[in-house]
Amino acid sequence: MVERYSRPEMKRIWSDENKFRKWLEVEIAVCEAWGEAGKIPPKAVEEIKRKARVDLERMQEFLKITKHDMTAFLKALSESVGEESSYIHYGLTSSDVMDTALAMQLREAADLLLQDLDELLKVLEEKALEHKDTVMIGRTHGVHAEPITFGFKLAQWVEEMRRNKERLLRAKKAVAVGKISGAVGTHATVPPEIEEKALAKLGLEVAPASTQIISRDRHAEFMLALALIAGSMEKVATEIRSLQRTEILEVEEPFKPGQTGSSAMPHKRNPELCERICGLARLIRGYALTALENIPLWHERDISHSSTERVIFPDACLALDYILDLFTYVMRDLRVYPERMEENLRKTKGFIFSQQVLLALVERGMSREEAYYLVQEKAFRAKEEGRDFLEILKEDERIASLIPPEELEKLFDPSLYLRHIDATFRRLGFEVPSGI
Repeated sequence: MVERYSRPEMKRIWSDENKFRKWLEVEIAVCEAWGEAGKIPPKAVEEIKRKARVDLERMQEFLKITKHDMTAFLKALSESVGEESSYIHYGLTSSDVMDTALAMQLREAADLLLQDLDELLKVLEEKALEHKDTVMIGRTHGVHAEPITFGFKLAQWVEEMRRNKERLLRAKKAVAVGKISGAVGTHATVPPEIEEKALAKLGLEVAPASTQIISRDRHAEFMLALALIAGSMEKVATEIRSLQRTEILEVEEPFKPGQTGSSAMPHKRNPELCERICGLARLIRGYALTALENIPLWHERDISHSSTERVIFPDACLALDYILDLFTYVMRDLRVYPERMEENLRKTKGFIFSQQVLLALVERGMSREEAYYLVQEKAFRAKEEGRDFLEILKEDERIASLIPPEELEKLFDPSLYLRHIDATFRRLGFEVPSGI
């Protein structure tokens, strides 16, 4: 489990104390609903609310005997309440309490993760705007392609994280559902109106139809949302790792004074924070698969899902909370090297402007196929001879007859590729000056 990585608030959400407190909240809400229906005397409801408490140590003692956490919980609860405890858990099955309480925990965890996403988005948006015009080379297949800006790269991360936030909001709604419908969901021992009143008190929606449990497709949706967020985190962390390679070195994750990168090599500054993010993202993906496998259960319920959920929900939420916080720190203090980006942009001696030359030749009457192979031939020759691409193009009579040298030189201006960057930013809601 990854509890040691997470922050106190997420640990609190998944603590035994909070889980059993939620169980107690469910039991009390049901008692209140029964009381309003005249089934439990009002005085008894008040006594239950006043006296009921969770004694974890006593629960553990009973658990050694019962081997069942709900009956151990109820025994400990009965001791604290006394005579009125006979009204507690009236008409309920264990999953009425456990699934409903789990929905409350998942809702709390989602709220915290949404705060994390908001913090990260704020940092990403600021960095994207800061580096909107920081020119760098775009790469496809790991190979130099055409110029972009670092802010443009970040803007795409912003848009993806906004989608992740929407996914998590939908997933939160999907799991914020309770059930108080009895042993197989037929309401034989607890009427629908009691379920509706109790869940309203807890701020949860009613599962329109349930068996002994809430269907696990809801929980799988939640876990898939977490896995998608983690996948996006791995994607951007992998990009930073790649850009931090010695051969590229366009960005570096933060490195504090006194920090060490290697026990053997003092010169090392490794992207270990981003590597940590990538590793934990893989863990969350695995948990999502487990959640999918929890959907098919026998008949009205078995407990094959139960043991896994005690691990995957806390661990996934703890891990995601941690990596969101960690990546926010990485991006806030990211070292960006525009000079290195400019240097790398020029490494190919102009090859990256080949499409502009191709299009110019086509516009002047050459067939696209002929223009393509002509430009390719010149690019390969420049590479083999280690010469400047523009100079080799100028030597060709066919090209010179269509594109004068001064016009050819203008095609090697990076700004030709960047003139619509602002349009992308405006689409994302950034305030940038109106332009072309």
